[in-house]
Amino acid sequence: MSEIFGHLASLLDRYGYFAVIGIVGVESFGIPAPGQAIMIAAAVYAGTGHLNVVGVAAAAFLAATVGDNIAYLIGRFGGRRLVHRYGRYVLLTEKRVGRVERVFTRHGTKLVVFARFVDGLRQFNGLVAGMAGMHWARFLVFNALGAALWVGVWVSVGRLAGRHIGEVYEQFRRYQPYLLLALGAVVIGLILRHWFRRRRAASEPKT
Repeated sequence: MSEIFGHLASLLDRYGYFAVIGIVGVESFGIPAPGQAIMIAAAVYAGTGHLNVVGVAAAAFLAATVGDNIAYLIGRFGGRRLVHRYGRYVLLTEKRVGRVERVFTRHGTKLVVFARFVDGLRQFNGLVAGMAGMHWARFLVFNALGAALWVGVWVSVGRLAGRHIGEVYEQFRRYQPYLLLALGAVVIGLILRHWFRRRRAASEPKT
């Protein structure tokens, strides 16, 4: 892990915010790249005075939203034809797309938000949304919300953890599935509470 951050630090030395934009952007439209790691490294770098942490967050958010919208357009207008022809070059098989698409069909906009935090879903989120025909305005809003949460979490981790970021990152990756399950349980609980309240209100006699 330290080798990865060391390599990213050299990129930040040379290209600054453009390194963040480039890596986060290409990851967001389907090319495997260390988007999370570059944000963390840039936030740590900002703590040394070389970059501004607000600028890092802004650059990452811009790249994430633009990258995902490019992927959305590719999925909307190219769809399975492009996946079949070029998907293997970015480790995107038809089987993998089908699996993500089935999950997307079931969970829709919720997936657009939380896919940012799941490897595999994050890279192909926009592409599958476009292929599934999701309305662009809805995708834009929920994708921006997911990008803001994702960028906020990882930039904050990098800013707060500082030199111990390697250990923190490994621990976070280790327990990430459990954190996502807990978050999903909270969301489901809120949805069920809202549903029961609506049912109760509908069943009460009107005066």
